[in-house]
Amino acid sequence: MRNQPKYSLFKNAKYAIDGLIEAFQTETSFKIEVYAFFIFTIVIWLLPITILSKIVMQTAMLIPLITELLNSAVERVVDLVTKEIHPLAKHAKDAGAAAVLLSLFMTLGIWCAVLVYEFGN
Repeated sequence: MRNQPKYSLFKNAKYAIDGLIEAFQTETSFKIEVYAFFIFTIVIWLLPITILSKIVMQTAMLIPLITELLNSAVERVVDLVTKEIHPLAKHAKDAGAAAVLLSLFMTLGIWCAVLVYEFGN
């Protein structure tokens, strides 16, 4: 049987907000990505491009944030299970870090494609 409280939209939303706050307070990478998100959001909405391109670029910037949160969750679960240096623990953490890196590459690729489409014509 799972140790899970009865579903409540407001409680679940509070858990999510608590998770965002905790990640921002304790995860340097997440904090940097949040700051970059806000800086690039300003840049996006100042660019002379179509609204659809702005939405695509804005949405793409969420991908690294989501991936970083999942990576942090993996790291914490690994740390909860073992404090010892174990090859499987290292592989799990490295895979999470690789996912973050790939998400950044994907976001960069989306941005480049949109900008080439908008300004290459």
